[in-house]
Amino acid sequence: GSIVFSIQQGNPIYLILTAISFIGFFGFILVNPNTSKVVLLFGKYVGTIKENGLYWANPFFTKKGISLRASNFDSERLKVNDKLGNPIMISTILVWRVTDTYKAAFDVDNYENFVRVQTDAAVRKLASMYPYDNFADEGHDEDITLRSSVNEVSEALEKEIEERLSIAGIEVLEARIGYLAYAQEIASAMLKRQQATAIVAARHKIVEGAVSMVEMALTELSKKNIVDLDDERKAAMVSNLMVILCGDKEATPIVNTGTLNH
Repeated sequence: GSIVFSIQQGNPIYLILTAISFIGFFGFILVNPNTSKVVLLFGKYVGTIKENGLYWANPFFTKKGISLRASNFDSERLKVNDKLGNPIMISTILVWRVTDTYKAAFDVDNYENFVRVQTDAAVRKLASMYPYDNFADEGHDEDITLRSSVNEVSEALEKEIEERLSIAGIEVLEARIGYLAYAQEIASAMLKRQQATAIVAARHKIVEGAVSMVEMALTELSKKNIVDLDDERKAAMVSNLMVILCGDKEATPIVNTGTLNH
């Protein structure tokens, strides 16, 4: 009966206890696995709670949640110029996580947006450091290219991004090229160029093999005294064999029923 009377009469003690209980409720802090709470008191950094569980602290603390989980970022396709000035389209896939909650909360304005902007900047810089492909025929013989040197390029990209994100207390777990192609305006021309380069390289190998086979044939004929050929006949034999071996179509055999002189 006294409790009801106190409520009805607006007892000051009850009101004070109610206010204290209400304020104290805001002192509870719930920390889920792989998350953290950055704690401030009137603008002053107090600390960070990283262990999961339910805590109670000063109700006047300000709490800011920061995830400690690994996050994926697939950047947009950027149009940039490679080392040789060719326009290319490139994007990157980044796996990252926060390791220093203080830096993530206070050293940058928005750490998630900071990751996006700095990743794009790193990709643009990387693309300008290497050519898309190796054009040794034009005097641009490069050891590392964006297309063929996947491991080297990924390591360089990861190092560049990690240096940029260290100010925000962010660790780079993996960084690699997600998309790479010539820009649309030159894609057709560069495809023809690649095809021509491949054809020339294939022809080069064919000629090397044909010369080796002709040399072997002449050597074996001479060693085993199968037939005695003068220089003119050797030249004719070499010419015929080279045509057969290097031609892109099957040769039609013609049987000579006469002598070697006819």
